[in-house]
Amino acid sequence: MSPEVIQLGPIILLLLLLAIVFIVYATAKWKLHPFLSIISSTYLFALATNFVGSLSGVEEPIIADIGKEIAGGFGSIITSIGLVIIFGTMIGKILENSGAAVKMAEVVLRLLGDRHPALAMSIIGWIVSIPVFCDSGYVILSSLKKSLAKKTGVSVVTLAVALSTGLYATHTLVPPTPGPIAAATNVGIGPDGLFWVIVIGLFVSIPVALAGHIWARKVAAKLPVELDEAVESFEEFKARFGQLPSAFASFAPIVVPIVLLALGSFANFPVGVDAQGNNEVLITGFANTLLTFLGAPVNALFIGLLFAIFGLLPQRNEETLTKWMGEGLLDAAVIIMITGAGGSLGAVIKATPIADYVKTLIDGNVAFVGVGALIITFLIAAVLKTAQGSSTASLVITSTIMLPLLPSLGLDAMMGTVPIGQMLTVMAIGCGAMVVSHVNDSYFWVVTQFSKMSLSTAYRAQTMATLVQGLVGIVVVSILGIIFL
Repeated sequence: MSPEVIQLGPIILLLLLLAIVFIVYATAKWKLHPFLSIISSTYLFALATNFVGSLSGVEEPIIADIGKEIAGGFGSIITSIGLVIIFGTMIGKILENSGAAVKMAEVVLRLLGDRHPALAMSIIGWIVSIPVFCDSGYVILSSLKKSLAKKTGVSVVTLAVALSTGLYATHTLVPPTPGPIAAATNVGIGPDGLFWVIVIGLFVSIPVALAGHIWARKVAAKLPVELDEAVESFEEFKARFGQLPSAFASFAPIVVPIVLLALGSFANFPVGVDAQGNNEVLITGFANTLLTFLGAPVNALFIGLLFAIFGLLPQRNEETLTKWMGEGLLDAAVIIMITGAGGSLGAVIKATPIADYVKTLIDGNVAFVGVGALIITFLIAAVLKTAQGSSTASLVITSTIMLPLLPSLGLDAMMGTVPIGQMLTVMAIGCGAMVVSHVNDSYFWVVTQFSKMSLSTAYRAQTMATLVQGLVGIVVVSILGIIFL
């Protein structure tokens, strides 16, 4: 970028902030679909940037070809993660409809018994929401929550918050849920790094889920209960799904892809440098080729889908192979479109001098580098989440904004071949995307309506719980940042 263009940084940064305000306002007030609000704001931002450049005497447009940048940004994101999102969503739909999610719950309950019902609900939610959207997971397990409350005598509000916060923790932090995958791709993490995002996401999500569990036991337990007592036992609840699949078949579509991703990363782990300066990896030859193929995210998720199809479908017929798969495609399409729109916005941002201008702002100011940058990232995601309600949109938009700024903010650090700076950025965004779930969030209404909480109870139980979760999460991420950045 030429110095005269970089000098326009403050005005263009202001235009970007106005574009974000437009996204929030159009989504929250006009009820415009997030895809259209992001695309519209991208065009407005690009046109306004070129207009400002023209007024300032810049001879060539700052963004040379707006249409090409928008289309290229959209296409590059879809190329990277489109199939991954589709396969992951289909797996979730099969787990949801086949009773596999209920089987997972049964396994956890069998391990914990009736002694720790709230902990059981937290763990069940934490596991189920890795592939299943938190909204769907809550609907599926809502009756289980009521049955368990009847059986153990624990407040149904306690179990409701334990379940909802367990689901929420992995929903925003752990791939293959679409939001974290999109955020990881948007900040430049390639297929080789996805396994490490899963690892760190699982690590951060544990204290986050635990924070929700403690809130459920210590605060939600004291709130009024308005939900009618369950009329069926857990056994009767299970009977609705007919013959449940086996535990192996239920967990395999989640566990197998994670194992394959791990093997792919393990095979390509660098152990030295040869005479030509090329990295030497742990496993070579055909074994490396095979494990690299199996460990590619799109291949690993497709194998997980095959496990789901052949291990979980009660019958492979038009109902399951067409209708269920079609439902999964519809769910995936919305996420892909929003993610692609975020890619368009990111491409346009990268074509402007914002990154160069921000670098001049923070040059020598350590408060905005490393851990400080993670906290700023968290705050951006939290503002977007609170204002417009969608965690996925918050993940997509914030990660899009952050990509060109990572080097300036010290968030491009590597730990060997592991992109630790980018991974922590994804975690900071995921924690921010939790803060807070309230009336503009569909998940808030799913939790409150299926638990029949009054609005005041819901604010104290669900909304405050998500605030606590996000704050605990960013504390954990900041500690990791102090250690690794």
